[in-house]
Amino acid sequence: MDVRVRGSRVRGVRVLTATGVLAGLLAGCGIRATQVPTDFAPAPSMVPCELSVTDIATQATPSMPVEVFLLCSGALVRVNRSVQVAEGTDEPARRVVVAQGLLDALAGDPSDAEDEAGYDTAVPSGLTVTGPRPGDPEDALRLSTAPDSLPKYALAQIVCTFADSAAAGDNGSVALGSTSAESLRRYECTPETQSDPGAGNPPSTEVGGT
Repeated sequence: MDVRVRGSRVRGVRVLTATGVLAGLLAGCGIRATQVPTDFAPAPSMVPCELSVTDIATQATPSMPVEVFLLCSGALVRVNRSVQVAEGTDEPARRVVVAQGLLDALAGDPSDAEDEAGYDTAVPSGLTVTGPRPGDPEDALRLSTAPDSLPKYALAQIVCTFADSAAAGDNGSVALGSTSAESLRRYECTPETQSDPGAGNPPSTEVGGT
């Protein structure tokens, strides 16, 4: 037999043996051998649902500072926003202005930093709000869409945002209704609603309306 042929066969056996050993080692380590390069995504650059002081401070404006609840990791999380309220606005009108500003803030896109940290919103754009009708509680707010027609996550965001704001008196609840219906319900922002907003509508009781 030609020596060169035998030598090439020997080298071929050695290559195959080495390949087999390498595959065995990879399998033993729980790694599946592959013939194509594997690209791994970069590690997240921000801890989910955490914003730095710098990220929060950049949202501040000369307007009235407020807080809204956005969604993150399946829960409601507070973030800073601001609302424009003209000086000298009387209290009833001020409530409505604040409420509309809060709705607009909830429906807006999260900032780049918030988006990177996993924040999102379920509140649809275009929602409007008016104040109480005659006979309604003074803190009642009426939405252009019936509250119970909104997605559960969106209603939880709105209830918890309103209930802890100047729009509803900071008492942990808010009387909500529709501009197209007479009934009102008083919704509460409970710890359960904040931790699991998709479980169901926030607890509520019917209140007198017009």
